[in-house]
Amino acid sequence: MTIAIFGNAMKSETLHEVRHLLDFMKEKGINVVLSHELRQELNLREYPCFDHSFPKGLTISDLKDHKTDFLFLEAANYEPIDFALSVGGDGTFLTSAASIGQKNIPILGINCGHLGFLAEVQSQDVDDILQQLIAGQYTIEQRSLLKVSVLDKSGSEREGLIMAPNALNEIAILKEGLSSMLQIELKVNGEYLHTYNSDGLVIATPTGSTAYNLSIGGPLMVPQSRGIILTPIAPHSLTVKPLVVPDDWQFDIKVTSRYDSYMVSVDGRSQSLSNDMSLHIERAPYTIKVVQIGDNSFLKSLRTKLNWGR
Repeated sequence: MTIAIFGNAMKSETLHEVRHLLDFMKEKGINVVLSHELRQELNLREYPCFDHSFPKGLTISDLKDHKTDFLFLEAANYEPIDFALSVGGDGTFLTSAASIGQKNIPILGINCGHLGFLAEVQSQDVDDILQQLIAGQYTIEQRSLLKVSVLDKSGSEREGLIMAPNALNEIAILKEGLSSMLQIELKVNGEYLHTYNSDGLVIATPTGSTAYNLSIGGPLMVPQSRGIILTPIAPHSLTVKPLVVPDDWQFDIKVTSRYDSYMVSVDGRSQSLSNDMSLHIERAPYTIKVVQIGDNSFLKSLRTKLNWGR
């Protein structure tokens, strides 16, 4: 078995947890692949056995030439990775999911942060959970993503403006700085729906319903739902409410801002775009596999993390 480990190397609690995981993997004879930052930050001389237990030829690239701080597993001719562990909070999980992309590797989130709907496993339960993972006592949930494309004023796609265009949580259209509200013209399946006069618009997956969408009053959805949520941010009209549509619908967005530019945020990764650039959003062509072990579930998370019934 080969397991990849991702985590925020700048956080001491993450490094502490990763060291514990390395000791566990050593004892179980599991091959380990570390993200670039973790390999740089940890003193691997503490774990000399791992010098020979990395799968041959398997590397992790940090794509520095592409001016990104994401990590992408190289795709071709390498021994397969069976699972990925995301050590941290939900933000780390989103980065791990972006790193893995279409590699079809199941992800298990280990929570070293605070409120975590994606990183559900608590650090004190890690050994127990990993024993169950090794024994095959788990299920896999498929989570849908959204894909955003940037179009120029001629309608041609501008590739490369957004390095990681797929979102597990949400795509948000936001105003820049303290600028006045945006005018966001939205077409759904080619039909005009509405022009939002607001601070922005969040287009969220069911997984992302508990993230930004929740904080601005959007509805909750169970992650297995097949829908997309449209939630305006501070709309000028009190009659404009969130809307849930089928997840095979597509969206075309034109933004007007007094400052001639606006922000598009893909799972918190932000990019400034000029007003003459529009957006096309649709369901991504692949899903992210999320590992579920034990009694962890979305319904349990609602009860415990949102204090339902207390």
